[in-house]
Amino acid sequence: MSDRKKVSDEFSAGGQPTPETLQNLANEGFKSVINLRSVDETGVLSDEQQQAEAAGLEYVNIPLNPTQANDESVGRVLSELEELPTPIFFHCQAGGRAGALALIALATQQKLSREEVLSKAQALGINPEQPHLKHFLENLP
Repeated sequence: MSDRKKVSDEFSAGGQPTPETLQNLANEGFKSVINLRSVDETGVLSDEQQQAEAAGLEYVNIPLNPTQANDESVGRVLSELEELPTPIFFHCQAGGRAGALALIALATQQKLSREEVLSKAQALGINPEQPHLKHFLENLP
């Protein structure tokens, strides 16, 4: 798994976890996992939901296209956050989509300004050009 980014006490992000990583996340106190990968991506963990649930984690899979923003999918992720226990680990293949969505979630929750989001992205090493984050930023005042 690539380096984990702690966006807030509630949201962290990273790359594809292994079954061992899922267990470690649970041991560290994480309560939920949001998988942003589609089943046809290379290197997906085919039984990830079962592995996550066996570790005691809530699990949601909402595939996001890595190169094209989609308001509906982002809205589904934000909607799921209302139901999931925290802290939540977001993941995709390498962490780009996951970092972007964790930051979007934080920005939405805390009503951050565009400048605050950009500052947080820079501090965490999250690419503001990631399509989902770029689209989100374009719609912020």
